[in-house]
Amino acid sequence: MLFAQLPDELFKPLAASSRGFNAALLLHLHRRVLGAEPVRKAELLAEIGDFAAGWSDPEVGGDEPISADPAERRAALYRRLLETGWLIERRERYVPVVEFDPEARLLLEELSRLERGETRSYGGAVLEVLGGLESALSDPGSRSEALSNAARAAAAFLSHVRGLAAGMRKVEERILREPDRAKTFRLFFEEFVERHLISDYRTLHTRFNPFRFRASVVREAGRALRDALTIRALAEGLIREGRSPDLDTAQRAVRSDLAQILAVFEGLDNHLDAVDAVVARLERRIGAALHVMDRPDPSGVERAAAMLRAIGLSEIAPTVAPDVALLRPPIGPAHLQAPRARKSAIDVEPLPDLEDDPVVDAFAAAKAEFRRRTTVTPESMTAFVEARLGRALTLRGSQIAITDVDDFIVFQRLREIDVLFDARLGERFTVARLNGRVTNGWLDCPDFVLERRRGA
Repeated sequence: MLFAQLPDELFKPLAASSRGFNAALLLHLHRRVLGAEPVRKAELLAEIGDFAAGWSDPEVGGDEPISADPAERRAALYRRLLETGWLIERRERYVPVVEFDPEARLLLEELSRLERGETRSYGGAVLEVLGGLESALSDPGSRSEALSNAARAAAAFLSHVRGLAAGMRKVEERILREPDRAKTFRLFFEEFVERHLISDYRTLHTRFNPFRFRASVVREAGRALRDALTIRALAEGLIREGRSPDLDTAQRAVRSDLAQILAVFEGLDNHLDAVDAVVARLERRIGAALHVMDRPDPSGVERAAAMLRAIGLSEIAPTVAPDVALLRPPIGPAHLQAPRARKSAIDVEPLPDLEDDPVVDAFAAAKAEFRRRTTVTPESMTAFVEARLGRALTLRGSQIAITDVDDFIVFQRLREIDVLFDARLGERFTVARLNGRVTNGWLDCPDFVLERRRGA
């Protein structure tokens, strides 16, 4: 529980009449003074005094009378933060130092984030989910934590998209309630366009749309959710890392994380449609207001006619370019405001079911068989040597008969048996080079002798 961890009177400075000053002071100390290390009490008092010097006395004091003396005022402000639980005072080698309360610091970090008005990077959020998902699926045994991180990132991303539409609707209500037209346009451009439309909304309609990775996220999560072996490997990783008591609970947690990622990225269209609806509605209202403000002046025609008559009666004849028509206005249909057109629906066509071609399957099987026959493995080399050694301890290369290509592929690597495969076979066999040569119709090379190690 939040309030079970925080001091009882922590919110008292933020609920007083001087809450604006108190919040600004706390955020200032959080950003500029009290960082990772505690500071001396004298330095903190000097910083509080300098900060309070720029504020009016009633707002600084609030409900509590504070002396006009700078030293007494900064001491009173310091005691206010200390008594309400924001600050902790202790001593280091007889020197008093001050730092934020650990739980209060966490709350202050959230308040600082809200004050900055940070916007989420949609591309970064989607890539964070995709990176965590791919990391977990590439090594499920040791990176299962990455799946939980991806699920939390997906939930935070969905919360931000929901907050975007809600924030836009809130600004829309403020604009509609504002009777002053000048304030209406200021709200539209400062609160809506600058804060939401440019920082967040336009990101969804750029050339480098962050949702281009959305299909990859859905594909990877769906594939993992259908793979029982992958889910089991991720669950075993949770148990190994001590984050789940048994296999069934771990598997339910893994399926829950994958289902959450799928639900977020498959259901984003409804939230984005709500954002588009708010944008279109606001632009129509602002366009209508501009159209009303640009109504033609009723006396403009009479003034223009009087001006033309005065020019005609003058002795100096005006020169008018032949390509300029006075009866045609310089503003045409291309300059008229048009409402935002709705996006056309994307036609979805189901993919056809393709039947497996037996010729393609046979070709793939033939390639696999070719790789098997041409690849020397520890098992194939051990079987080749054991079949020819029998009960003997030594075997010369010139005594080995080569009957087919399979025997030749293994034979031409026998001289390296003690170093191949990280010297795994060197524990069972040794090889020594001889002066003679081996000529068997398949290969001409120096002769050698294989010997089985004692006890192997």
